Amino acid sequence: MFERQDFGDAVETTPVVTIVAEDTACVAVEEVAIQEAWERVRRRLRAELGEDVFSSWFGRLELADIAGGVACLTVPTRFLKSWLEAHYTERLRVNCMAELPAPNGVMLSVRTVSRDAASGPRGEAGVLSRPAVASSAPAEAGLAARTGGSQAGEGDLVDACGTALDRRLSFLSFVVGKSNQLAFAAAERIAAAPAGQSPYNPLYLHAGVGLGKTHLLQAIAQEARRQGKRVAYFTADRFMYGFVAALKSQTALAFKEKLRGIDLLVVDDVQFIQGKSIQQEFGHTINALLDAGKQIVVAGDRLAGELEALDERIRSRLGGGLVVEVGALDEALRARILASRLEALHGAHPSFQVGPDVVAYVARVVATNGRDLDGAANRLLAHATLSGQPVTLETAEAAIRDLVRTREPRRVKIEDIQKLVATRYNVSRADILSERRTAAVVKPRQIAMYLSKALTPRSLPEIGRRFGGRDHTTVLHAVRKIEKAISEDRSLHDEVDLLKRMLQE
Repeated sequence: MFERQDFGDAVETTPVVTIVAEDTACVAVEEVAIQEAWERVRRRLRAELGEDVFSSWFGRLELADIAGGVACLTVPTRFLKSWLEAHYTERLRVNCMAELPAPNGVMLSVRTVSRDAASGPRGEAGVLSRPAVASSAPAEAGLAARTGGSQAGEGDLVDACGTALDRRLSFLSFVVGKSNQLAFAAAERIAAAPAGQSPYNPLYLHAGVGLGKTHLLQAIAQEARRQGKRVAYFTADRFMYGFVAALKSQTALAFKEKLRGIDLLVVDDVQFIQGKSIQQEFGHTINALLDAGKQIVVAGDRLAGELEALDERIRSRLGGGLVVEVGALDEALRARILASRLEALHGAHPSFQVGPDVVAYVARVVATNGRDLDGAANRLLAHATLSGQPVTLETAEAAIRDLVRTREPRRVKIEDIQKLVATRYNVSRADILSERRTAAVVKPRQIAMYLSKALTPRSLPEIGRRFGGRDHTTVLHAVRKIEKAISEDRSLHDEVDLLKRMLQE
């Protein structure tokens, strides 16, 4: 790079490369420091989880960028992303915040095939690579234009952070049962209501993994778009990345204006939205859309009031609308869902046949969620097509053995722990949350804190907040005291063990 300087008739060309070289050197040093910090994160995870768990779930996890105080992590598959979010979000967040310059937490995304096929996990010259973003938006992408043509500039927002819709996830393909009937009815009503005239605003759906939240959200977005409404559909990580990208490119104002010019905002997995500035913008967007009479639909993995990491004003807004839980799938509903999956597979593979006795067996033993039912259907298909043998009860049992063995335990909530311990020790939940320090209250309070740490993924500060706003050191003291007590007192050990079994049944 050269700078031309004129002195009368003479022209002198003066090199100005020193600053550029210094800047490049500084960037290189910073990249090396971040890379070393990321290696420390990996060593911490390996030490905490063991080599087997680390290799299975964290071996292909990469640090793509650090933007806006958020560590952007990538994995090669959606399944791996979902598993890490469901089981290791808090552990990832704590370790990354301890070693990386990422005070606002972490964000997981799926990297593209071309990303994995590049010159290496870090790209050229060891420079941290950014998460890949689609270069063009499909017709069903996140911020959909009105039917008949897109408005100027809307495609930019789709490219930045839109999430594509899956045509298969429609109202017609959703299997309705007792556990999801109310959620389905509310979703249909909202999708069909004229813009600005929905009776349920916002709608907040909450449920565990694989129970149909995403299916309903995508069905709402697709049906509303079909009616000509302007729809923005986001997963939490795409909203975060889109906002951070807009800040870095100095287009945040345009991002906000486009987002607030829609008729329907749909956000999935809201519990993963992290970072103070991102949460503030999300809250401002919700307020602006609600004040303008626009519809909002949000889904999370638990009640809005239990999303401790989310700003209190956002929780209040979400909890102020229609809140519906999508319940666990009963056996009859599981059988119908499995039958619909098998029917779809039969359409593509006419020779694939599964009898009603096999359907009933699989629906009885695979009692976790819809995703495991999908896995069971795919395993039965693989067995039939690869072996050439018909699907029988015996072969079905062998094909899905891993799904039955890895059944996930019941998700325990801190509120359930507090209620059970209070009942067991003849005190009230209000006593456990209070400042009372009598022996009759302190013991059950400490046991409840210990169980909260042992049975939930919540951090010590989060548990402290759920116990009347106590400091994390108080929770740590309680956990250590109960650990020591149950190691010395057999009756207390049996008592706490009974409480654990009651909570997990």
